[in-house]
Amino acid sequence: MRSLRLFAALCAAVVSLTAVPARADLKVVATLPDLATLAKAVGGDKADVIALALPTQDPHFVDAKPNLALAINRADLLIAAGLDLEIGWLPTLQLGARNNRIQTGNPGYLDASRAVNLQEVPAGQVDRSQGDVHPGGNPHYLYDPRQALLVARAIEARMSQLDAKNAATYKANLEKFTKELTAAQAGWEKRLAGLKGVPVIAYHRTTAYLQNWLGFTTVAFLEPKPGIPPNPSHVAQVLAQGKANKVKLVLKEDYYPDNIAKLVASKIPAALVTLPGGTDFRSGQTYVQRMELMVGRLEQGLAGKGE
Repeated sequence: MRSLRLFAALCAAVVSLTAVPARADLKVVATLPDLATLAKAVGGDKADVIALALPTQDPHFVDAKPNLALAINRADLLIAAGLDLEIGWLPTLQLGARNNRIQTGNPGYLDASRAVNLQEVPAGQVDRSQGDVHPGGNPHYLYDPRQALLVARAIEARMSQLDAKNAATYKANLEKFTKELTAAQAGWEKRLAGLKGVPVIAYHRTTAYLQNWLGFTTVAFLEPKPGIPPNPSHVAQVLAQGKANKVKLVLKEDYYPDNIAKLVASKIPAALVTLPGGTDFRSGQTYVQRMELMVGRLEQGLAGKGE
């Protein structure tokens, strides 16, 4: 706790030295690049958007650096995935940012999870002995374009509330994004129709919403518990399950290590599919482009052309 207070004080010091007056455009900070790209799709040229995390970072573990607190200090709107996904780093940044607008519960803070249809909400009590289980539900909902559209609608509503003079623009941008995403979604579903009922192994529980959308069946996870690295005895069990269920795909994000996933895939055998961990927002990649990349990799894996 003392180290947390010291870090927050350091963030506040950086902010106090470098803070600048508010600008005319809506300043938006999103915790994740996927959220940032949705915010940019809605905000267009009326919103400056920054993503705190990189697509190559596991969103559970982002370094709470003072420069990120500075970005939040300048924000009119902070968009978070919620469901405790950022619990290890976002509260520290909010404390150090010295920006009351974006504190939890205020209009400048948007918990995007409030807009989605949640998966894997625990029925009983949750504690750390169960691993990194999220008591409010699975936070990886942006793997499903249907949930992404719900989030985009929530972003439009909040931007219009905070910046009423540009509300018509935000609404028009949302309509444009909706048409683009729904058209792309129809194509993705046709290309991946063969995934329905296919048994797969996943590294982490990032695939709950992807499974709900596309209809495959996850028979095992490489992590013995969420957030706990694979160990030899568990890997042996997963391998046995994979063979018994005739698993076709092993799925992992690009920020997880390759060695265990490659070993299991080769022994089953199954196609290894590395999913993009997030949108490469800083390079200009859009949410639709990110999903197209993921769909393409799944399509190749389904055809037996994994890594």
